[in-house]
Formats: sequence, structure tokens, C-alpha cells
Amino acid sequence: MARGPRNGPYICGIDAALDVVSGKWKALILWELNAHAVRRFAQLRRGLPGVSEKMLTQHLREMEADGLVRRTVYAEVPPKVEYSLTERGHTLNQALGPLGDWGTERMRRDGSDRVDMTDAHG
Repeated sequence: MARGPRNGPYICGIDAALDVVSGKWKALILWELNAHAVRRFAQLRRGLPGVSEKMLTQHLREMEADGLVRRTVYAEVPPKVEYSLTERGHTLNQALGPLGDWGTERMRRDGSDRVDMTDAHG
């Protein structure tokens, strides 16, 4: 279920889109779930070096509320919880693809010394 505007009415589509991917980790969570289809919390945390447990929990809750992430709880002991992208999450991830391409070109052009996360899963 999608939430309404967090900061008042939107002024354009970019504003509405950025509302759901605001923050450093949301786009990376989308990327990680797209690369691996289904992830448990600890797997997501390992795949996103530097994210705190609190921040990952907060972002996953917001993304679930925005209809981007599906949280599946299995009735096991201990409880098993898996996260995956919804169709809406997949379409947002596809929309972010050109932005990622732009960022990769920027890193190449600027000779950035930042870590290339694609190598982390290759």
C-alpha cells in the first residue's frame, strides 16, 4: 500500500519518484534485491557494507509500505523472513538503470576511487 506525500504535495514526477528512493540505501536495496531475487535480512546487510541494522530495518519498512518490497514471514522456529521486489519495485529498479549508467560514466570520467559494487557480487 503506497503512502501519500511525506513532505507535502509533489511538484512533478521526479519529486514523487525521489520521495520513495530518498536516502543513501534505498536504491542500493533495490539493486541488491534485483541482483539476488530473494534475500534474508542478514544477507541484505552483508551485501550493503556500511548500512546499520537500524537503517536497513527502517528503509525496508518504508519500502514495504510504498509497495516496492515484499516481506514474507515463514512460520518456523526461529522465524524465517525473506525480502523480494514487487512488480512496482522491479519497474522502479528499471527506471533507475539509466541513472546508474550515468553514475558509472561519471566514476570513469572522474577517475573515482569509490568501490565498484558490481564487483562485490561478480
